[in-house]
Amino acid sequence: MCRLFGLSAAPKRVQATFWLLEAPDSLTQQSRREPDGTGLGIFTADGEPEIDKRPLAAYEDRAFAEEAKHCRSVTFIAHVRYASTGALEQRNTHPFQQHGRLFAHNGVIGDLPALDAELGDARGLVAGETDSERFFALITKHIAANGGAVGDGIAAAARWVADSLPVYALNLVLTTPTELWALRYPDTHELHVLQRAAGGQHRDRYLDHTSAAGRIRTRSGQLAETPAVVVASERMDEDPGWQAMRSGELLHVDGDLSVTRRIVLEDPPRRPLSLADLDAHAAASQA
Repeated sequence: MCRLFGLSAAPKRVQATFWLLEAPDSLTQQSRREPDGTGLGIFTADGEPEIDKRPLAAYEDRAFAEEAKHCRSVTFIAHVRYASTGALEQRNTHPFQQHGRLFAHNGVIGDLPALDAELGDARGLVAGETDSERFFALITKHIAANGGAVGDGIAAAARWVADSLPVYALNLVLTTPTELWALRYPDTHELHVLQRAAGGQHRDRYLDHTSAAGRIRTRSGQLAETPAVVVASERMDEDPGWQAMRSGELLHVDGDLSVTRRIVLEDPPRRPLSLADLDAHAAASQA
């Protein structure tokens, strides 16, 4: 299953180190399907998006993914991809950038020709082959239709997909230079949020989060003194403050680290997909 991670320390820029892939050092790790790509997205002090991503198609790509990546930003987005659609190429690797926003997705959307037809001119935003980038383009289209309101655009796009297309999952994280949004829909995959006080639960610890699956790890010394909000596919430490997002819930972290959460999709997808409905490659990506 793809791994999603988002972090906001708004309004403060903080230094963080990411490891997007750990070296296989046990039979358990070696027996798992290896991921197909890794990516990290941040914003410069001027608000320009920067993406560091690569498909894992060769040994040197894996070495790249295992290297520590030191970066500074207000918001961060990281993704480990297990491909369901699209070749192992740079253009199909998350996160994606459109109109100064960054986006990563975990799930499967079916009937891509119908999605392309709905995109219309917004199809030109899509450089690759994935359902994820197409979904992002639909969100971008609906943001524009809603006067630039990102949350309303996410909700409108997700509602159209849930009502019109076969859906396995639409879990996502979207970031701007100062804000973060996350959606869980439906309850196929988990998505968790932690509103972390400065220093964490003990009030004196730096952030050191590790995926139990051994895929994403991040560390930030500055978060011993600065609060943050973290969104991840799984609880990444022992902090009891982790909360599971509800199906259909849209979370927003604004430029002052205030958090709002609301249900934007109350009903299940009209055409839900199960693992049995997916081809072998797509099903393996979601297991």
